[in-house]
Amino acid sequence: MAVEEEGLRVFQSVRIKIGEAKNLPSYPGPNKMRDCYCTVNLDQEEVFRTKIVEKSLCPFYGEDFYCEIPRSFRHLSFYVFDRDVFRRDSIIGKVAIQKEDLQKYHNRDTWFQLQHVDADSEVQGKVHLELRLSEVITDTGVVCHKLAARILECQGLPIVNGQCDPYATVMLAGPFRSEAKKTKVKKKTNNPQFDEVFYFEVTRPCSYSKKSHFDFEEEDVDKLEIRVDLWNASNLKFGDEFLGELRIPLKVLRQSSPHEAWYFLQPRDNGSKSLKPDDLGSLRLNVVYTEDHVFSSDYYSPLRDLLLKSADVEPVSASAAHILGEVCREKQEAAIPLVRLLLHYGRVVPFISAIASAEVKRTQDPNTIFRGNSLASKCIDETMKLAGMHYLHVTLKPTIEEICQSHRCCEIDPVKLKDGENLESNMESLRHYVDRIFTVITKSGVSCPTVMCDIFFSLREAAAKRFQDDLDVRYTAVSSFIFLRFFAPAILSPNLFQLTPHHTDPQTSRTLTLISKTIQTLGSLSKSKSASFKESYMATFYEFFNEQKYTDAVKNFLDLISSSGRRDPKSIEQPILLKEGFMIKRAQGRKRFGMKNFKKRWFRLTNHEFTYQKSKGDQPLCSIPIENILAVERLEEESFRMKNMFQVIQPERALYIQASNCVEAKDWIDILTKVSQCNQARLTVFHPSAYLNGHWLCCRASSDTAAGCTPCTGGLPANIQLDIDGDRETERIYSLFSLYMGKLEKMQEACGSKSVYDGPEQEEYSTFIIDDPQETYKTLKQVIAGVGALEQEHAQYRRDKFKKTRYGSQEHPIGDKSFQSYIRQQSEVSTHSI
Repeated sequence: MAVEEEGLRVFQSVRIKIGEAKNLPSYPGPNKMRDCYCTVNLDQEEVFRTKIVEKSLCPFYGEDFYCEIPRSFRHLSFYVFDRDVFRRDSIIGKVAIQKEDLQKYHNRDTWFQLQHVDADSEVQGKVHLELRLSEVITDTGVVCHKLAARILECQGLPIVNGQCDPYATVMLAGPFRSEAKKTKVKKKTNNPQFDEVFYFEVTRPCSYSKKSHFDFEEEDVDKLEIRVDLWNASNLKFGDEFLGELRIPLKVLRQSSPHEAWYFLQPRDNGSKSLKPDDLGSLRLNVVYTEDHVFSSDYYSPLRDLLLKSADVEPVSASAAHILGEVCREKQEAAIPLVRLLLHYGRVVPFISAIASAEVKRTQDPNTIFRGNSLASKCIDETMKLAGMHYLHVTLKPTIEEICQSHRCCEIDPVKLKDGENLESNMESLRHYVDRIFTVITKSGVSCPTVMCDIFFSLREAAAKRFQDDLDVRYTAVSSFIFLRFFAPAILSPNLFQLTPHHTDPQTSRTLTLISKTIQTLGSLSKSKSASFKESYMATFYEFFNEQKYTDAVKNFLDLISSSGRRDPKSIEQPILLKEGFMIKRAQGRKRFGMKNFKKRWFRLTNHEFTYQKSKGDQPLCSIPIENILAVERLEEESFRMKNMFQVIQPERALYIQASNCVEAKDWIDILTKVSQCNQARLTVFHPSAYLNGHWLCCRASSDTAAGCTPCTGGLPANIQLDIDGDRETERIYSLFSLYMGKLEKMQEACGSKSVYDGPEQEEYSTFIIDDPQETYKTLKQVIAGVGALEQEHAQYRRDKFKKTRYGSQEHPIGDKSFQSYIRQQSEVSTHSI
């Protein structure tokens, strides 16, 4: 979901690796260990939670999280909690990274000190104020200056212990005076509408003849300030909770016009002093934050066309896509947007076939084929992740879930056996699981996605042509991907492939490691299987599988998924589980006087129906066929005073649902919109608010069947498997080319050097693959021209935005450090341009 701005869309995403915490403070009791987990928060809103690591002061999490960010935010925060079975979980500490600082830590493992959490560390939100200074002439002919302070509204106030009943105090303060007034309390909202005005006397009455208009100079006037404090009204004995404050010097009001602006709330100047950072421990994180500004499609045509014809360039090393892989620091960062773009336009198979064939020609030993981290390998990996995720889930998930739930010990290393464990029993359990997984894999060939099969066919043909004397190379070329880089990693780390919600516990993780090793060896078709293992106990265990039937099963499977013309006979109409999870729904009121309360339910979406039940595995309480979904839209918060709500609109009623956070709400809206996009009866207008008390809250229409009052939002492409924005991927590739412009220019120099100098290759140019210097130089020139044209468009957009932006507006409140930095940068650019 993009944030729409004039002429372009803004996409935000974040990829996070939560590594481990260390040196957490010990629990103040006889058992000094803690049961800890970590949460990821956009400002204060939790969007992800790790598993609980028990009895540790240095918990290892090893969890990855990715999300599209659907709203603006100021801080990306991480809270470390200590679980308490009997009371509310307590916060040990937090890490808060300001949005503008995220690039400092881009894709680097970094240790962050945990900070103390109190009311001042949790301040967030903004306030809309209007201040007016005026002269008042009294009946006796004297003049005094009065201040009218109008507090209109607040947005995004912090929620304290699950509730927010805010009020504001407004104070005119100085060295020798202090006068405070208070608004009414607004119940159950963190976006209160106050709209209250308070009057303060600024100067003492004096003769009008002695004072010129707004020319007051009393000794303390310059030291006066308006102070606004926000509080959460509490019934607890500890008193009301502080939510934030702002201070405005009175001297900013010395103008004839009123001062109206939005302000970010700030912590108190004399807030409680935090503990030493070392007292709370530290947290290791790797954060990759991306923000893409995407123009309309025609801006990207030159660069996109250059990338899409890469498969047709001879040699392929001279193509734009291959050049991107050459200049990027990591092949992976080039492969991700490349594969998505080429998949979107149906060009991924020819391109991968071309670069794989070129790599095979450069390979001297058939035993090392596709073993490096080349662009071809990374592109195939990314294609399998995108196109093969459903296939992976259908094949492995039932068995993986059973292994996680059963907790059967499968340790076969005699050194690691615990007291009371039986080696033979463990070995039999492990053998049972390996057989189960091996069987489901080798029988899944007909379900392998077509795009993967087409790629495997091209790998097989290229390898067989290059190494004609090696009869097994046509198998190992394919098995090096489908087994070694697809099934084996998914078994080893199922959480990275969404097969499990979290990293598995140590015993289960050990079982999956042993299974993965065995499956990897079976799939590799190594001639000396036992020699493949460094550990003697693995070599002993593998003797169970040292039979021809296992080799035959692998070869039959590889033949099937790499055969020319093979197509999946199963239709897309088979039930495909797309998403499931707990949410809160409002009863639909099928009976005229039925209760319409809110209840937690387990929701499940397939490409056939949208259902909910009490718990996972129960019979559905309600089933909505996909063809009956007329629209999926957000529901305004004011309807039920509940955040993250959306509505699934059906012919006779709307189902109102609340997701746990903004990211989860976006995911559900996107996937529901996607699967229902082709419905012929889709609505063009809808009601953004609920129908309550005999009328629609949005347009006040009294009929519950009244036509909608707001146009439906734009939908997504109706492709269940892949939802790719080609323009966004091209923008990402432009950003990479722009980032590595120095390497592009260096590559141009290398082409020139190779063209005129026929001697040994210079060392600084040896990292580039340049088979045809003239053709490569020609492509480089086109790439640099395309990148330059887009850079000019971005620069013009930034200049136009700078001219239109007002500091103190709702979008850019006063106190926004990132905007202040942006203002300085743009001022420097403007000055330099002049």
